[in-house]
Amino acid sequence: MSAEEAKPKASKAPSKAPAKAPAKGGGAPQQKKSGKEAKGAGAIAGARPKPPADYIPRLRVHYNENVRPALIKRFNYTNPMEVPRMVKVVVNMGVGEAVANPRVMDGVVREMGAITGQRPAVAKSRKSISNFKLREGMPIGAHVTLRRATMWEFIDRLISVAAPRIRDFRGLPDRGFDGRGNYTVGLKEHIIFPEIDLDAVEKIRGMDITFVTTARTDQEAYEFLKELGLPMRKREPKTRVAEAA
Repeated sequence: MSAEEAKPKASKAPSKAPAKAPAKGGGAPQQKKSGKEAKGAGAIAGARPKPPADYIPRLRVHYNENVRPALIKRFNYTNPMEVPRMVKVVVNMGVGEAVANPRVMDGVVREMGAITGQRPAVAKSRKSISNFKLREGMPIGAHVTLRRATMWEFIDRLISVAAPRIRDFRGLPDRGFDGRGNYTVGLKEHIIFPEIDLDAVEKIRGMDITFVTTARTDQEAYEFLKELGLPMRKREPKTRVAEAA
């Protein structure tokens, strides 16, 4: 027997990879979420999904096919850019009780996001007022700015669903014009929108809705919103009180 054969052969044991440390809490290691999953995690429960890029709201089609020709005939516009159009819609809700209980803002943000389909921005106080126990930087409300398809969908739901549910509704008042083509209307109850679950509402709140248009006068803005479908009250002519001689 040779010397090489006398040597014992070393057994080749399979190499073991170092075991991974278990995740904290004893559970399986968490996988990294993709960009879409991480973005969707912060979505508001009950909010409408964002429409696709090629989606054209029916109210926008109604504006192009019916409202524009009616306004051109009504005011004799010669330039197509003179025809009033909708720029944006701003929805604002003041929450005074948030000064004493900041947790109220959680419900307001959730309900407002469900109504508009967009996450609202929290408005904070700019200065301190001791008489109201208000300090600078405290949350006092929420607001949303809607544009493009989201704006048209909100106006459509306001006209078709929400406004008819207002108690003793006789039309939207004509006192909210600012002289520059913008119109603001106040709603006393936000529960008129069907997205709100009445069983989960802590308190009925009001909100202000501002329609920002390119109209140059109040009359143009009134006719534009009326042709668009908003149930506006009939404007009463302004009369001057005769001064006593």
